Amino acid sequence: MAKENLTAAKAAKNDEFYTQWADIEREMNAYLEYDPDVFRDKVVLLPCDDPEWSNFTKFFALHFMDFGLKKLISTSLAPDAKPAKTPARDKYAPTLFELEDPRFDPTKTRLNGKLFVLDSTDVDADDTINIDDLHWSYLEGDGDFRSAEVTDLRDEADFIITNPPFSLFREFLVWLVAGGTQFAVIGNSNATTYKEVFPLIQENRMWKGATGNTTDMVFGVPKGAGVAEADRLKAEKLGYPSTENYDFTRLGNSCWFTNVDHGLRHEPLQLMTEADNVKFSRHKEIRGLGYRGYDNYDAIEVPFVDAIPNDCEGVMGVPITFLDRYDPDQFEIVGLSRYTKTQGMSKEFVDAYYASGQTGQISEGHPDLCYYDSNGRPVVPYMRVLVRRRETL
Repeated sequence: MAKENLTAAKAAKNDEFYTQWADIEREMNAYLEYDPDVFRDKVVLLPCDDPEWSNFTKFFALHFMDFGLKKLISTSLAPDAKPAKTPARDKYAPTLFELEDPRFDPTKTRLNGKLFVLDSTDVDADDTINIDDLHWSYLEGDGDFRSAEVTDLRDEADFIITNPPFSLFREFLVWLVAGGTQFAVIGNSNATTYKEVFPLIQENRMWKGATGNTTDMVFGVPKGAGVAEADRLKAEKLGYPSTENYDFTRLGNSCWFTNVDHGLRHEPLQLMTEADNVKFSRHKEIRGLGYRGYDNYDAIEVPFVDAIPNDCEGVMGVPITFLDRYDPDQFEIVGLSRYTKTQGMSKEFVDAYYASGQTGQISEGHPDLCYYDSNGRPVVPYMRVLVRRRETL
């Protein structure tokens, strides 16, 4: 149901998924454990945010002095710039913080984005810099990340950290990479296969984050936004019951994408040799049977990440979940099956595939990887990452 929620959200352009403090804290802590000074003297931009209540803003404002930040910038999208017929637009009301401020403007509150800045200015003169020292203003425009105004802020930043609109993830990533900053953003784990994303991973210009890859992430949504009951209950079980202002849902396929280094990507997978896998693998598809070569590409099929043989000299096709634990010092990414030129499926393979009773839309010359399993049954595996080991035994 989590995938259905995300698909429905994209279709309706409901991009209001509010990240929880614990998810931000776990991921940032992973960067800090690897480099305690990672944020020192840096400018951090939090775009696509709502600075008045955002956990991103609260988290970095709280740790402004701990992290040694130089400047924190947070921007939001104007309510009227959000998709029509969504709770975030239709039920918008300015907060008391804004209403009671002399700068409140009843027109701009709907048409303009907001800019919050925290720097070394001790606004309340209490000898510390925290959220009480944030100063704000309306942006000139609506706060769209593609605007020249926010792009200028991107170019000022050293780090960009946010949960961008799911429906605009591809466009946001292009904008993000063009800025040349370090970043940590939340997206759908299936994005690893996008043509805008995979080349960055292959070139070690982006990788999966350290946390959230194998667990559900919980997001707040505005009251009135559609949430599947099963996901609402799962979020509640994870400690996020509905509140007066928000419901919560879980998305099992969300993850962090980043180019900030962390320790997990330098922990090599502990793997067995091919011979030991054949003897001891816990997978019946491997134990006693070994590995099958593809019928149309010079590589072997490895259907489980923990069954990757550590002494294979050639290319291996492994599940996409391999990227959760990818150590660039251990393996080289050769390609993704979707974008790899194979010899194409033979007529014999296609005929055998349909003769075995399987259904699909393959034909002679189809580029997907294919092989025959140990029983001679033709198999077209799900998308594979093609890898080759770097380390020597």
